[in-house]
Amino acid sequence: MSACLDVCDQANVIVVQPSAEARAAGARPVWLGLVNNPDATEDVTAWVRAGGPGVAPWPEILDLHVITPPRRGLAESRRAASPIRGQGQ
Repeated sequence: MSACLDVCDQANVIVVQPSAEARAAGARPVWLGLVNNPDATEDVTAWVRAGGPGVAPWPEILDLHVITPPRRGLAESRRAASPIRGQGQ
């Protein structure tokens, strides 16, 4: 769980990481947004259980949820400028 994935304009964001083996073969993380109903959650869960990025076939239904990840530099500058309140208290 994370307090923020730096995509504040999207709801219910999930980042699915590939296995180490799949990553070594070229698979990359998949960013999904608006995963806010049981059917969408089940679609993601079934794909992950089947192996996820680089292993399991891509379910076309997930095309509806793909989002563009934030740019790394932008995300880092936001974190530096805006600390999360309540952490460490």
